[in-house]
Amino acid sequence: MNMNPTTLRSALLGALLPLALQASAQQAPAAQEKGPAAGDAMLHALTVTYPTPYKAMDAAEVKAVLDRVFGYLDRVTPAEVINKTTGAPVADLSRPDPEAVLKPGDFRLTSYEWGVTYSGMLAAGAATGDRRYTDYAVKRHQMLAQLTKTYYPTVHADPQHSAAPIKSFLNPHALDDAGALCHSFLRAKLAGSPVDYTQMISICGDFVTKKEYRLKDGTLARGGPDGKGGFKMRPLQNTLWLDDMFMGVPTMAYLGKTTGDHRYYDDAARQVLQFSKRMFNPKLGIYMHGYVEGLRDHPEFHWARANGWAVMSMVEVLEVLPKDHKDYKAVLEQLRAHIKGLASYQTKEGFWHQLIDRPDTYQETSATAIYTYAIARAVNRGYVDAKMYGPMANLAWDAVASKVTDKGQIEGICVGTGMAFDPAFYSYRPTSVLAAHGYGPTLLAGAEIIEMNKKFRFGLNDSALMYQGQ
Repeated sequence: MNMNPTTLRSALLGALLPLALQASAQQAPAAQEKGPAAGDAMLHALTVTYPTPYKAMDAAEVKAVLDRVFGYLDRVTPAEVINKTTGAPVADLSRPDPEAVLKPGDFRLTSYEWGVTYSGMLAAGAATGDRRYTDYAVKRHQMLAQLTKTYYPTVHADPQHSAAPIKSFLNPHALDDAGALCHSFLRAKLAGSPVDYTQMISICGDFVTKKEYRLKDGTLARGGPDGKGGFKMRPLQNTLWLDDMFMGVPTMAYLGKTTGDHRYYDDAARQVLQFSKRMFNPKLGIYMHGYVEGLRDHPEFHWARANGWAVMSMVEVLEVLPKDHKDYKAVLEQLRAHIKGLASYQTKEGFWHQLIDRPDTYQETSATAIYTYAIARAVNRGYVDAKMYGPMANLAWDAVASKVTDKGQIEGICVGTGMAFDPAFYSYRPTSVLAAHGYGPTLLAGAEIIEMNKKFRFGLNDSALMYQGQ
């Protein structure tokens, strides 16, 4: 059916009415010429069907998404110890019991992914004012503290043969066992949690700062001695994984904050800069995933989640690093360079690809959530310009939110991923709603978006989502 220009203009204005009702929305000025409108009038304002909602969510909308995630996680991660043979609850946690195990759920309460989830719960509680989030982390931290008090003497006395519900934490062998959990303990302590974290922070902080293998220049590394005359080959001798920028470095920085010992700050900043010197590609603005000492060429695959751990590490370090520290400016400039690089790869749906610079790989949720958190945090702290980066952070959050199901599960999360020397490995990694890596970042992202959209106003300006002031 053909419409005359007047009818077309009326229809378009009717379609635009909901936008006009938004106080922050601004449209192109009306034509100054008088008389019948031309046929192309108002075409620039036709309704667009976006695959991802194109808006800045208010706090209530964001919280509704977070509440679904919380409801799911609260149901499937019981904070309970049971007898592994009978399944009966173990009521007395003050005495070591070799039969005691954590009651199984969908996720492990002492994995590095759950260290990030505890941090996300603390952030969501602070942003929303809903104590359920805070209590989730504090309740489980309290249980871990009690188990540490009860079982650490036994594990310490006989690491090989002893049994404990949280043995991987009490006898850590890798940063994955200790770093992210320690970071969550330190964040909670600084936020005023009533849990006594002294013993747990001593165990995990000591491992991260003193026992994890390092290269000769002090950079955290994998592939060190195996204790049997050889080297650990996961993946190769003297290898850097970009992931470890997060698994260890924020813990160092937060130990500086909680102890006042500036040597921790120095170590944290040095790690960021030494990882970046080896692994950041300044032309692309993103990091490679792995680096093997001694190789002439390195496997330069820009895995999305590893880049997420890197950018997240930097915003966490800057959160506590004194501004007068000698390396503060260098860390800040590295963060800005990375965020600028990431910005150029965001897809039209708001996500980032599994291999960031390879559009033929799938759009991945956990990395997108981490970038959302880090970019929004950088906007909120004034590290980057709200006008430039606020809209893309909102689009990224809208993308992440679209992957949260009615049950509160999160789709499109890449499963655990080691380092590889070919693109097929990364490109075909499976995704699963049981991949724990995406839940903490989604909580962190939603919390930071709430804070950003309270601090700054973003709305439609001539149909485009833009910064519109404080």
